[in-house]
Amino acid sequence: MDLKIASFDQYRQVYDYSVRDPEKFWADVAENFKWQKKWDKVLTWNFEEPQIKWFEGAKLNITENCLDRHLETKGDKTALIWEPNDPDDLHYRVLTYRQLYDKVCQFANVLKNNGVTKGDRVCIYLPMVPELVIAVLGCARIGAIHSVIFGGFSAQSIADRINDANCTLVITADGGFRGSKNIPLKEVIDDALVQCRSVGRVIVLTHSRTPVSMIKGRDVWWENEIKKVETQGNPECPAEPMDAEDVLFVLYTSGSTGKPKGIVHTCGGYMVYTGYTFANVFQYEEDEVYFCTADIGWITGHSYIVYGPLSQGATSLLFEGIPTWPEPDRLWQITDQYKVNTLYTAPTAIRSLMSYGDAPLEGKDLSSLKKLGSVGEPINEEAWNWFHEKIGSGRCPITDTCRQTETGGIMIAPIAGITPTKPGYATLPLPGVQPVLVDEEGNEITGNNVNGNLCIKFPWPGMLRTTYGDHERCRQTYFSAYPGMYFTGDGCLRDEDGFYRITGRVDDVLNVSGHRIGTAEVENAINMHSDVVESAVVGYPHSIKGQGIYAYVILGPTLHNDMELVRQDILKTVSRLIGAIAKPDKIQFVEGLPKTRSGKIMRRILRKIAEGDTSNLGDTSTLLDPNIVDHIKSGLM
Repeated sequence: MDLKIASFDQYRQVYDYSVRDPEKFWADVAENFKWQKKWDKVLTWNFEEPQIKWFEGAKLNITENCLDRHLETKGDKTALIWEPNDPDDLHYRVLTYRQLYDKVCQFANVLKNNGVTKGDRVCIYLPMVPELVIAVLGCARIGAIHSVIFGGFSAQSIADRINDANCTLVITADGGFRGSKNIPLKEVIDDALVQCRSVGRVIVLTHSRTPVSMIKGRDVWWENEIKKVETQGNPECPAEPMDAEDVLFVLYTSGSTGKPKGIVHTCGGYMVYTGYTFANVFQYEEDEVYFCTADIGWITGHSYIVYGPLSQGATSLLFEGIPTWPEPDRLWQITDQYKVNTLYTAPTAIRSLMSYGDAPLEGKDLSSLKKLGSVGEPINEEAWNWFHEKIGSGRCPITDTCRQTETGGIMIAPIAGITPTKPGYATLPLPGVQPVLVDEEGNEITGNNVNGNLCIKFPWPGMLRTTYGDHERCRQTYFSAYPGMYFTGDGCLRDEDGFYRITGRVDDVLNVSGHRIGTAEVENAINMHSDVVESAVVGYPHSIKGQGIYAYVILGPTLHNDMELVRQDILKTVSRLIGAIAKPDKIQFVEGLPKTRSGKIMRRILRKIAEGDTSNLGDTSTLLDPNIVDHIKSGLM
């Protein structure tokens, strides 16, 4: 079976086939990849436990699919283009597949020299530079489990993740750049490792030339370790045979409790799913330049900067900076410079760039663009139309993609140029994905023009297998609400055409600029401030981020003369404990919170107030103190 779908009629046929005989369908898809040994059984599954196994008995190494198999025919093709943070920095880099292969083998041997073996967990805390891709693939080459952490997280958040995964080695850099900011990555790691006994080695890349502290016996320079491998005279590193269900990586995501969850993805199914979805959703063609603006610290970067594109022999553009620095024309300048064919970015970025008007587009040639993509959150209609008309000149299809850390890859999305599109809609499920809408009792809602909670009733190869070290948490979070189904945590609308539109989270998780942040995690950080008695966090509509963080905070009896200073202190506390991405956009100081007589906070009321909808709060008579609602309303920011 050809990997790529070529028409909407074929999509219908392939989708029907994937539902009618999913095991045969995915076996056919898997034939398009390189295996050291084929599988004995395609699928074993039980959503009650849960237990999901794809391609049991198969042997592979995902890096052979991303690198080795391309060398004979695409060895000289560009695999990675790296654009630095500063547009005046002329040191952009281009790596061919042969060069990337050599560097991955080289660094895999560095890892071996530093005691890393199959199954060890390696924490990666690097800026968006080619060495981040090399480190990820170097781990996969030798069977080490990588855990990439986004560069915006605090030392405490890093320590929590390192300790949960029991990482033995950390890969970082002296520093990184993000717009006008110089981020002291090594310093943050040093602060984190005070709490981490499992880490015996830190490999430090020279990037920002920031002075750092190097601890004897623990810290080594990336460049020195590379030289040691070069003197050994054997740059090759055989790909470690991996079982299809061996762990490939652990990636942490926020949940409805304060502790982040380590989402576990495995080698075989993840490889097949990311490669298949990349090839189809973006309809990638040979010699196209593909540009995803995500960070590799998130699942989109894993799946659609690294593994998906490279498995399909694509040219993937890597960008260290941000879309609006030093000027709001940066994305358009990059698109023009490298003749980008596919641009995949977030609604937050689109809305931010919209706010600057059309001036940044002047003098930029965007005619190379063929396809556009949106990721991270549902895109609003105004942003969709602007993206379509101003950036795509009305001729580029937009694929509005629905995916999660837990799903591994895109689940519902238009296939570029094939599926009909509608502003704000992810449209139709990809082959092999079986979505259902259910009511609160778990009854399936059939037909169109309906709303419900989005579940998936059959496994797909890219789905999570467990939460690291805590399988019961995986069961409780994703498989207990609606037995026999995977619950996404999202509400969803299915319209008259059968198109799906994600309407937002229905659990206590916020989606801020495409980043999932647990309300409990933010509340725990706020409550660590010495003057805070209690807090409650909800989401509210934000013109740029999509969803902002609104915090209601009760302070202690201490007299506070400068409430703005207290507010800034709380923001600093959250930033230090989690990271700047979790800082509340609004903090309202209140005398109390709306609680039931059993002590439960009525977040529904707080959410309505934060949204400015104070006229329809529902029945408040069951609250312990109904008068507290009027007090909160009077102080609405």
